[in-house]
Amino acid sequence: MLEIACFNKESAVIAAKAGADRIEFCAGFEVGGTTPSLHDYMELKKEITIPIFVMIRTRGGDFCYNNEEFQQMKEQLLEFKKVGADGFVFGILDQNDEVNEEQCKELIQFAKGKPCTFHRAFDRTKNLEKSLERLINCGFSTVLTSGGKSNVEEGKEMLQKLVEISAGRIDILCGGGLRSSNLVEIKNFTHAKSFHSSAILEGEVADFHEITRLKSCF
Repeated sequence: MLEIACFNKESAVIAAKAGADRIEFCAGFEVGGTTPSLHDYMELKKEITIPIFVMIRTRGGDFCYNNEEFQQMKEQLLEFKKVGADGFVFGILDQNDEVNEEQCKELIQFAKGKPCTFHRAFDRTKNLEKSLERLINCGFSTVLTSGGKSNVEEGKEMLQKLVEISAGRIDILCGGGLRSSNLVEIKNFTHAKSFHSSAILEGEVADFHEITRLKSCF
C-alpha cells in the first residue's frame, strides 16, 4: 500500500492519477502538516475516488495540546466526518512526550469506526515498543513511523522490530525520507507492507513520475 502525503489539492490529484492507493491530506507544508480547509477537501472529493485520510492538527510545533486546542481538534474531526472523510491522521502526546491515551481514545470515539493513523509524533516517544502497545490499546489502525530516527534508512532495524511485534494488530506505515531509490531496500529489510512518501522532489507539489516509480517497487 502506497500512501502519498499531499499538502495541496494539486498534489492529491497527481497522486491519484499516478497510482497512489491512499492520500494523507493536509495543509501546512512548512510545519510538517496541519488540518486542511474543509472547502479544499470537499473540492478534492469531486475529483478523486481513492481514500483520503485527513490530518487533524491545529498547529505546528509540539504534540501536546491544551484544552482549547483539543476541543478544536474534536470539532475539526467531526466536520470532516460529516462530509465523508475516509479516515483521520493525528498524534497527541503528554508533557512527557508519551502517548496521551485519554485524548487519543476520545478522538477515536469521535471518528466512530473510521480508521485512524497515529502520525510521526510516535517517533518522539521514549520507548517505541511500549508506545506501540498503547496505540493498539487506543484503537489506532495504523502508525506512521521512521523507527524513531530521522528517516526510514536510519530506523530500518526498529521498523523491522515493530513489524514483528505488531503481529498484524496495527499496520506499520513506513515513512520519513522514503523515496523510490530506497523503498525496495526498506521493504525487503523490514517486511512491512505499507509505505508513505510526499514524493516531493522540489517545491511543495508531488512529482508524478516519482509516484509511479514508488508504485513500481511493489
